Amino acid sequence: MSATATMSPADILAAVTAFLFEEAALLDQRRWFDWLELFTPDGMYWAPLRPDQPDPINHVSLFYEDAMMREVRARRLEEKRAWSQQPQVHAARIVGNIRLGTATVPGETVVHSTFLMAESRLSLPQRLLSGFYTHRLLPRGDGFAIVEKRIDLIDSEEVHATLEAFL
Repeated sequence: MSATATMSPADILAAVTAFLFEEAALLDQRRWFDWLELFTPDGMYWAPLRPDQPDPINHVSLFYEDAMMREVRARRLEEKRAWSQQPQVHAARIVGNIRLGTATVPGETVVHSTFLMAESRLSLPQRLLSGFYTHRLLPRGDGFAIVEKRIDLIDSEEVHATLEAFL
């Protein structure tokens, strides 16, 4: 039995809200490697191209990253000579409208939320990205681990400049 099995829905909601806020803070602070630790070893990070996209395997996605690809991206974000980081990306995220979803896998907690991310790069126009997060979480210690983080951008089908930073 998972730790969340004995918690009330209100307690689960409070715990996942704190988790999502901490996740956003790690990303805002550019603490990529601490953020990577939030995932299960087989956890996936996914942004579909279309809002109603049922899976990342049979359809084109903006990105679909396993642990190795997330680490490659994190190392590139830290590389001082990487052309993609000239100028370096800085961002701030707001996460809201957090609500529990229906899990289809025993022991998982599904959480839906909305986000707004302001991205700034010296000498470039500020960019706003927004959309919907779906996190599939497993209990781990006194918190959670990410099985999958899905990011549905509200304008996912538009042409985007590189999505270099983690959303």
